Amino acid sequence: MSGPGEPGRTLHVLTGCTAVGKTEWALRWAEANSGEIISCDSLLFYRGMDIGTAKPTPEDRRRVPHHLVDIRDVTEPMNVSLYCSMALAAARDIAARGRAVLVVGGSGFYLRSFFAPVADALDVPPDVRARVEAALESGGLAALVAELRRVNPAGLGGLDTANPRRVAAALGRCLASGRTLAELRSEFARAPAPFSGWDVRLARLARAGPDLEARISGRAEAMVGAGLADEVSRLLGAGLRSNPSAARAIGYREAIDVLEGRAPQCGLAAAIARHTRALVKKQRTWFRTQLPPHRVLDAAELTDEAALFLC
Repeated sequence: MSGPGEPGRTLHVLTGCTAVGKTEWALRWAEANSGEIISCDSLLFYRGMDIGTAKPTPEDRRRVPHHLVDIRDVTEPMNVSLYCSMALAAARDIAARGRAVLVVGGSGFYLRSFFAPVADALDVPPDVRARVEAALESGGLAALVAELRRVNPAGLGGLDTANPRRVAAALGRCLASGRTLAELRSEFARAPAPFSGWDVRLARLARAGPDLEARISGRAEAMVGAGLADEVSRLLGAGLRSNPSAARAIGYREAIDVLEGRAPQCGLAAAIARHTRALVKKQRTWFRTQLPPHRVLDAAELTDEAALFLC
């Protein structure tokens, strides 16, 4: 996948489901290969979101330099365009210093940016956004879907019409551009990927179901025991609610339910584990259908020697 943009530059990517063991094997790989780590986790950006994200510890970060961790307050939303520019700048800096670049994480939307275009330059003006929001408020989701079908007579191409946010975003894009969703998708598919000039090498860690489920349960219990509820209480005071994506993340939404009396403290770890298992099921499907061909490695059978060649 090398190209004219970044001749001779290599990007190693290690992904896998939540709780599969990416952090420790990434540290071992980076130490053995004189590497530095770029996070590809949608929650590690946020300062203060430590326990519920299983964020690399200060000791981990002394072992290996990490990038794109603790770079935003919880009140500052992140988006994929900003992530791409920051990840590319970090990768260039690491490579320029003669170090290996290792991307680690399992957040699909951000992970996609290393293999395919993920954002375009279309700007939806505020007045168009306001019109769409007003239409949703007055006529509901059905009215928005009807309007979207009107401007897309050839169909919506599999758009999730039960999701108000996606329908509103799609309609806004059509109205702002004067083009159909099919036309927008065609243009988007021709756009270059942010890392199109790099040699991208991908590996995925996996574990057998029973092993992974035990790790998920153990991690959830450890988070609760480490003071997750106190962490979430502090974050709520810092404005966590203003960032819905962060506030709804697994671990945080369950803790909020406990803090606000909607769920018992004694069931917190079990709720987190249950929702994490559901997430893992979705992640496995996404990895199987959305990632390019890649190596799949059994994390339970890896040795230190094998870890040298993860990706």
